[in-house]
Amino acid sequence: MPAPLANIPVHLITGFLGSGKSTLIHRLIEQKPEGERWVVVINEFGQVGIDQAMFAEREDLVVKGLPGGCLCCQLAFVMQATLVNLLHRHRPDRLIIEPSGLGHPAGLLEVLRGEAFAGVLSLQEIVAVLDPRRLDDPRVCEHETFRDQLTLADGVALTMTDLATPAQRAAARAWLGELWPAKRWVAEAPHGALPLARLMVSGELPPGGVAGDSDAHRQLRQAAAGSVVLDDFAVVAPQPGRPAREQGEALGHATLGWRWHPSDTFDLDRLALVLGELPAGLRVKGVLHTDAGWKLYNRAAGAVSLTDSAWRRDSRLELIGEAGRLPDADALEASLEACRATPSSTA
Repeated sequence: MPAPLANIPVHLITGFLGSGKSTLIHRLIEQKPEGERWVVVINEFGQVGIDQAMFAEREDLVVKGLPGGCLCCQLAFVMQATLVNLLHRHRPDRLIIEPSGLGHPAGLLEVLRGEAFAGVLSLQEIVAVLDPRRLDDPRVCEHETFRDQLTLADGVALTMTDLATPAQRAAARAWLGELWPAKRWVAEAPHGALPLARLMVSGELPPGGVAGDSDAHRQLRQAAAGSVVLDDFAVVAPQPGRPAREQGEALGHATLGWRWHPSDTFDLDRLALVLGELPAGLRVKGVLHTDAGWKLYNRAAGAVSLTDSAWRRDSRLELIGEAGRLPDADALEASLEACRATPSSTA
Protein backbone atom coordinates (compact mmCIF):
# COMPACT_ATOMS: atom_id res chain seq x y z
CA MET A 1 0.00 0.00 0.00
CA PRO A 2 1.52 3.39 -0.99
CA ALA A 3 2.47 5.81 1.75
CA PRO A 4 0.05 8.68 2.40
CA LEU A 5 0.70 11.84 0.39
CA ALA A 6 2.23 14.50 2.60
CA ASN A 7 3.82 17.95 2.33
CA ILE A 8 4.13 18.08 -1.46
CA PRO A 9 5.68 21.46 -2.32
CA VAL A 10 3.32 23.53 -4.47
CA HIS A 11 4.49 26.62 -6.34
CA LEU A 12 2.02 29.20 -7.59
CA ILE A 13 3.33 31.15 -10.62
CA THR A 14 1.09 34.15 -11.33
CA GLY A 15 1.36 37.03 -13.76
CA PHE A 16 -0.67 39.10 -16.19
CA LEU A 17 -1.45 38.14 -19.80
CA GLY A 18 1.70 37.58 -21.86
CA SER A 19 4.13 38.08 -19.00
CA GLY A 20 6.08 34.88 -19.68
CA LYS A 21 4.75 32.46 -17.07
CA SER A 22 4.91 29.39 -19.31
CA THR A 23 8.43 30.24 -20.48
CA LEU A 24 9.59 30.55 -16.87
CA ILE A 25 8.04 27.18 -16.02
CA HIS A 26 9.85 25.66 -19.00
CA ARG A 27 13.15 26.95 -17.62
CA LEU A 28 12.32 25.51 -14.19
CA ILE A 29 11.56 22.11 -15.73
CA GLU A 30 14.98 22.14 -17.40
CA GLN A 31 16.45 22.24 -13.88
CA LYS A 32 14.28 19.44 -12.46
CA PRO A 33 16.34 17.07 -10.32
CA GLU A 34 16.75 13.64 -11.82
CA GLY A 35 14.40 11.13 -10.28
CA GLU A 36 11.69 13.65 -9.35
CA ARG A 37 8.24 13.63 -10.92
CA TRP A 38 6.48 16.95 -11.35
CA VAL A 39 2.88 17.81 -12.08
CA VAL A 40 2.16 21.13 -13.80
CA VAL A 41 -1.38 22.51 -13.92
CA ILE A 42 -1.90 25.25 -16.51
CA ASN A 43 -5.04 27.35 -16.52
CA GLU A 44 -5.94 29.44 -19.56
CA PHE A 45 -8.56 32.14 -19.75
CA GLY A 46 -9.23 31.12 -23.36
CA GLN A 47 -11.59 28.33 -24.33
CA VAL A 48 -9.25 26.41 -26.67
CA GLY A 49 -6.18 25.71 -24.54
CA ILE A 50 -2.79 26.38 -26.14
CA ASP A 51 -0.22 26.40 -23.35
CA GLN A 52 -0.46 22.66 -22.65
CA ALA A 53 0.74 22.08 -26.22
CA MET A 54 3.98 23.87 -25.36
CA PHE A 55 5.13 21.00 -23.14
CA ALA A 56 6.43 17.72 -24.52
CA GLU A 57 5.02 14.59 -22.90
CA ARG A 58 7.48 12.60 -20.77
CA GLU A 59 7.41 10.01 -18.00
CA ASP A 60 8.64 12.30 -15.23
CA LEU A 61 6.43 15.28 -16.12
CA VAL A 62 2.63 15.45 -16.16
CA VAL A 63 1.07 18.59 -17.66
CA LYS A 64 -2.65 19.17 -17.21
CA GLY A 65 -4.42 21.97 -19.05
CA LEU A 66 -7.58 23.58 -17.66
CA PRO A 67 -8.86 26.03 -20.30
CA GLY A 68 -12.18 27.80 -20.39
CA GLY A 69 -12.06 30.48 -17.71
CA CYS A 70 -10.27 31.58 -14.58
CA LEU A 71 -8.99 28.86 -12.25
CA CYS A 72 -9.49 31.23 -9.34
CA CYS A 73 -13.20 31.76 -9.97
CA GLN A 74 -15.03 30.09 -12.89
CA LEU A 75 -13.06 26.85 -12.48
CA ALA A 76 -12.48 26.98 -8.73
CA PHE A 77 -15.04 24.22 -8.15
CA VAL A 78 -13.29 21.78 -10.50
CA MET A 79 -9.84 22.66 -9.23
CA GLN A 80 -10.11 20.60 -6.06
CA ALA A 81 -11.33 17.46 -7.86
CA THR A 82 -8.66 17.85 -10.56
CA LEU A 83 -5.87 18.19 -8.01
CA VAL A 84 -7.07 15.22 -5.96
CA ASN A 85 -7.07 13.07 -9.10
CA LEU A 86 -3.63 14.22 -10.24
CA LEU A 87 -2.04 13.81 -6.82
CA HIS A 88 -3.30 10.29 -6.22
CA ARG A 89 -2.77 9.12 -9.77
CA HIS A 90 0.75 10.49 -10.30
CA ARG A 91 2.06 11.04 -6.73
CA PRO A 92 4.34 13.95 -7.69
CA ASP A 93 7.38 15.21 -5.82
CA ARG A 94 6.47 18.80 -6.72
CA LEU A 95 3.40 20.65 -8.02
CA ILE A 96 3.47 23.84 -10.12
CA ILE A 97 0.27 25.77 -10.83
CA GLU A 98 0.00 28.50 -13.45
CA PRO A 99 -3.28 30.43 -13.17
CA SER A 100 -4.70 32.40 -16.07
CA GLY A 101 -3.22 35.81 -16.76
CA LEU A 102 -6.49 37.22 -15.43
CA GLY A 103 -6.52 34.91 -12.42
CA HIS A 104 -6.72 36.33 -8.91
CA PRO A 105 -4.53 34.42 -6.42
CA ALA A 106 -6.95 34.71 -3.51
CA GLY A 107 -9.51 32.21 -4.78
CA LEU A 108 -6.84 29.64 -5.58
CA LEU A 109 -5.15 30.09 -2.21
CA GLU A 110 -8.49 29.36 -0.59
CA VAL A 111 -8.62 25.99 -2.39
CA LEU A 112 -5.00 25.07 -1.69
CA ARG A 113 -5.32 25.95 1.99
CA GLY A 114 -8.64 24.12 2.33
CA GLU A 115 -9.35 21.08 4.43
CA ALA A 116 -9.03 18.70 1.45
CA PHE A 117 -5.30 19.39 1.18
CA ALA A 118 -4.38 19.88 4.83
CA GLY A 119 -1.08 18.08 5.42
CA VAL A 120 -0.93 17.03 1.75
CA LEU A 121 0.25 20.25 0.11
CA SER A 122 2.98 22.56 1.35
CA LEU A 123 2.34 25.97 -0.20
CA GLN A 124 5.60 27.73 -1.01
CA GLU A 125 6.28 31.38 -1.77
CA ILE A 126 3.96 32.85 -4.41
CA VAL A 127 5.89 34.04 -7.45
CA ALA A 128 4.55 36.76 -9.74
CA VAL A 129 6.02 37.25 -13.20
CA LEU A 130 6.32 40.84 -14.48
CA ASP A 131 7.35 42.23 -17.85
CA PRO A 132 8.73 45.69 -16.90
CA ARG A 133 7.44 47.17 -20.17
CA ARG A 134 3.83 46.62 -19.08
CA LEU A 135 4.16 49.40 -16.53
CA ASP A 136 4.27 51.85 -19.44
CA ASP A 137 0.60 51.03 -20.17
CA PRO A 138 -1.71 52.91 -17.76
CA ARG A 139 -4.59 50.51 -18.51
CA VAL A 140 -2.52 47.58 -17.28
CA CYS A 141 -1.26 49.40 -14.18
CA GLU A 142 -4.81 50.35 -13.24
CA HIS A 143 -6.14 46.81 -13.73
CA GLU A 144 -7.25 45.41 -10.36
CA THR A 145 -6.06 41.86 -11.02
CA PHE A 146 -2.67 43.01 -12.30
CA ARG A 147 -2.05 44.96 -9.10
CA ASP A 148 -3.43 42.24 -6.82
CA GLN A 149 -1.25 39.55 -8.41
CA LEU A 150 1.86 41.56 -7.56
CA THR A 151 0.62 42.69 -4.16
CA LEU A 152 -0.08 39.12 -2.99
CA ALA A 153 3.20 37.76 -4.40
CA ASP A 154 6.10 36.97 -2.09
CA GLY A 155 8.68 37.26 -4.86
CA VAL A 156 8.71 38.80 -8.34
CA ALA A 157 10.56 37.52 -11.40
CA LEU A 158 11.23 40.25 -13.97
CA THR A 159 10.93 38.70 -17.42
CA MET A 160 11.55 40.17 -20.89
CA THR A 161 14.42 42.14 -19.40
CA ASP A 162 16.37 41.63 -22.62
CA LEU A 163 13.66 43.67 -24.37
CA ALA A 164 13.24 46.29 -21.63
CA THR A 165 15.41 49.38 -21.32
CA PRO A 166 17.52 50.03 -18.21
CA ALA A 167 15.07 52.82 -17.32
CA GLN A 168 12.11 50.41 -17.56
CA ARG A 169 13.85 47.84 -15.37
CA ALA A 170 14.71 50.49 -12.77
CA ALA A 171 11.15 51.84 -12.85
CA ALA A 172 9.78 48.34 -12.27
CA ARG A 173 11.95 47.81 -9.21
CA ALA A 174 10.96 51.23 -7.86
CA TRP A 175 7.24 50.50 -8.44
CA LEU A 176 7.51 47.12 -6.74
CA GLY A 177 9.36 48.73 -3.86
CA GLU A 178 6.29 50.82 -3.08
CA LEU A 179 3.99 47.81 -2.70
CA TRP A 180 2.93 46.53 0.71
CA PRO A 181 3.67 44.02 2.04
CA ALA A 182 7.23 44.34 0.83
CA LYS A 183 8.46 41.68 -1.61
CA ARG A 184 10.88 39.16 -0.14
CA TRP A 185 12.85 39.21 -3.37
CA VAL A 186 12.87 40.66 -6.88
CA ALA A 187 15.03 38.88 -9.45
CA GLU A 188 15.64 39.37 -13.15
CA ALA A 189 14.75 36.30 -15.22
CA PRO A 190 15.67 37.02 -18.86
CA HIS A 191 14.11 34.44 -21.18
CA GLY A 192 12.42 33.02 -18.05
CA ALA A 193 15.73 31.90 -16.53
CA LEU A 194 14.92 31.81 -12.81
CA PRO A 195 17.14 29.48 -10.74
CA LEU A 196 15.18 26.58 -9.28
CA ALA A 197 17.17 27.10 -6.09
CA ARG A 198 15.34 30.41 -5.67
CA LEU A 199 12.09 28.46 -5.24
CA MET A 200 13.51 25.58 -3.24
CA VAL A 201 14.97 27.78 -0.50
CA SER A 202 11.84 29.89 -0.15
CA GLY A 203 10.20 27.70 2.45
CA GLU A 204 6.57 27.08 3.28
CA LEU A 205 4.23 30.03 3.69
CA PRO A 206 2.89 30.55 7.19
CA PRO A 207 -0.79 29.78 7.65
CA GLY A 208 -3.11 32.72 7.40
CA GLY A 209 -6.27 34.10 5.93
CA VAL A 210 -6.65 34.97 2.28
CA ALA A 211 -6.51 38.71 1.74
CA GLY A 212 -7.26 41.00 -1.15
CA ASP A 213 -9.95 38.99 -2.94
CA SER A 214 -11.64 40.64 -5.92
CA ASP A 215 -15.37 41.35 -6.06
CA ALA A 216 -15.45 40.50 -9.78
CA HIS A 217 -13.72 37.14 -9.24
CA ARG A 218 -15.85 36.38 -6.18
CA GLN A 219 -19.05 36.94 -8.15
CA LEU A 220 -17.84 34.65 -10.95
CA ARG A 221 -16.88 32.01 -8.38
CA GLN A 222 -20.37 32.10 -6.87
CA ALA A 223 -22.02 32.00 -10.30
CA ALA A 224 -19.95 28.96 -11.28
CA ALA A 225 -20.87 26.94 -8.19
CA GLY A 226 -22.20 23.56 -9.20
CA SER A 227 -21.33 23.98 -12.86
CA VAL A 228 -19.80 21.10 -14.80
CA VAL A 229 -16.64 21.51 -16.87
CA LEU A 230 -15.75 18.80 -19.35
CA ASP A 231 -12.30 17.32 -19.25
CA ASP A 232 -10.24 18.13 -22.32
CA PHE A 233 -10.30 14.47 -23.36
CA ALA A 234 -14.08 14.71 -23.69
CA VAL A 235 -13.97 17.60 -26.18
CA VAL A 236 -15.27 16.53 -29.57
CA ALA A 237 -12.51 16.59 -32.18
CA PRO A 238 -13.11 18.84 -35.20
CA GLN A 239 -13.70 17.22 -38.58
CA PRO A 240 -11.32 17.79 -41.52
CA GLY A 241 -12.04 21.13 -43.11
CA ARG A 242 -14.52 22.08 -40.39
CA PRO A 243 -12.88 24.10 -37.60
CA ALA A 244 -14.53 24.33 -34.19
CA ARG A 245 -14.86 27.90 -32.96
CA GLU A 246 -14.90 28.84 -29.27
CA GLN A 247 -15.65 32.26 -27.75
CA GLY A 248 -15.93 33.61 -24.23
CA GLU A 249 -16.03 36.81 -22.22
CA ALA A 250 -15.45 37.70 -18.57
CA LEU A 251 -13.50 40.13 -16.37
CA GLY A 252 -13.50 42.78 -19.09
CA HIS A 253 -11.71 40.52 -21.58
CA ALA A 254 -12.86 38.32 -24.45
CA THR A 255 -11.43 35.26 -26.18
CA LEU A 256 -11.79 33.92 -29.70
CA GLY A 257 -10.29 30.61 -30.75
CA TRP A 258 -10.41 27.69 -33.16
CA ARG A 259 -9.41 24.04 -33.30
CA TRP A 260 -8.71 22.24 -36.60
CA HIS A 261 -8.34 18.57 -37.45
CA PRO A 262 -4.64 17.54 -37.43
CA SER A 263 -4.79 16.75 -41.15
CA ASP A 264 -5.69 20.36 -42.00
CA THR A 265 -2.50 22.13 -43.09
CA PHE A 266 -1.78 25.87 -43.37
CA ASP A 267 0.50 27.78 -45.72
CA LEU A 268 2.89 29.30 -43.17
CA ASP A 269 3.71 32.42 -45.19
CA ARG A 270 0.07 33.33 -45.77
CA LEU A 271 -0.82 32.52 -42.18
CA ALA A 272 1.97 34.73 -40.83
CA LEU A 273 0.64 37.64 -42.90
CA VAL A 274 -2.90 37.23 -41.55
CA LEU A 275 -1.74 36.95 -37.95
CA GLY A 276 0.63 39.88 -38.39
CA GLU A 277 -2.26 42.12 -39.44
CA LEU A 278 -4.21 41.50 -36.22
CA PRO A 279 -4.56 44.53 -33.89
CA ALA A 280 -1.38 45.21 -31.93
CA GLY A 281 -2.94 44.96 -28.47
CA LEU A 282 -4.13 41.37 -28.82
CA ARG A 283 -2.53 38.34 -27.15
CA VAL A 284 -2.20 35.72 -29.89
CA LYS A 285 -0.98 32.16 -29.50
CA GLY A 286 -1.39 28.97 -31.45
CA VAL A 287 -0.02 25.56 -32.33
CA LEU A 288 -0.52 24.92 -36.03
CA HIS A 289 0.14 22.24 -38.65
CA THR A 290 1.82 24.11 -41.52
CA ASP A 291 3.54 23.23 -44.77
CA ALA A 292 6.79 23.82 -42.84
CA GLY A 293 5.84 21.42 -40.05
CA TRP A 294 4.09 21.86 -36.70
CA LYS A 295 4.75 25.34 -35.31
CA LEU A 296 4.10 27.15 -32.04
CA TYR A 297 3.13 30.79 -32.62
CA ASN A 298 3.30 33.22 -29.70
CA ARG A 299 2.69 36.99 -29.70
CA ALA A 300 2.79 38.98 -26.48
CA ALA A 301 3.47 42.68 -25.90
CA GLY A 302 4.33 43.11 -29.58
CA ALA A 303 7.00 40.39 -29.67
CA VAL A 304 6.42 37.38 -31.94
CA SER A 305 8.09 33.97 -31.78
CA LEU A 306 7.68 30.96 -34.06
CA THR A 307 9.20 27.67 -32.94
CA ASP A 308 8.86 23.97 -33.70
CA SER A 309 6.25 22.04 -31.74
CA ALA A 310 5.95 18.39 -30.71
CA TRP A 311 2.15 18.73 -30.46
CA ARG A 312 0.23 16.63 -32.98
CA ARG A 313 -3.33 16.28 -31.63
CA ASP A 314 -4.88 19.20 -33.52
CA SER A 315 -4.20 22.78 -34.63
CA ARG A 316 -5.28 25.52 -32.25
CA LEU A 317 -5.37 29.32 -32.33
CA GLU A 318 -6.48 31.72 -29.59
CA LEU A 319 -6.88 35.51 -29.41
CA ILE A 320 -7.36 37.34 -26.11
CA GLY A 321 -8.07 41.05 -25.77
CA GLU A 322 -10.21 43.62 -24.07
CA ALA A 323 -13.92 43.05 -24.55
CA GLY A 324 -15.17 44.71 -27.72
CA ARG A 325 -11.70 44.89 -29.30
CA LEU A 326 -11.48 41.47 -30.95
CA PRO A 327 -11.79 41.25 -34.75
CA ASP A 328 -14.99 40.01 -36.41
CA ALA A 329 -15.02 36.24 -35.94
CA ASP A 330 -16.57 35.37 -39.32
CA ALA A 331 -14.22 37.62 -41.28
CA LEU A 332 -11.13 36.31 -39.49
CA GLU A 333 -12.24 32.70 -39.93
CA ALA A 334 -12.58 33.32 -43.67
CA SER A 335 -9.08 34.79 -43.77
CA LEU A 336 -7.69 31.79 -41.90
CA GLU A 337 -9.53 29.43 -44.25
CA ALA A 338 -7.81 31.15 -47.19
CA CYS A 339 -4.46 30.21 -45.59
CA ARG A 340 -5.26 26.52 -45.68
CA ALA A 341 -2.95 24.45 -47.85
CA THR A 342 -5.39 21.51 -47.77
CA PRO A 343 -8.70 21.79 -49.66
CA SER A 344 -11.91 22.56 -47.80
CA SER A 345 -14.42 19.82 -47.12
CA THR A 346 -17.43 20.01 -49.44
CA ALA A 347 -19.54 17.70 -47.30
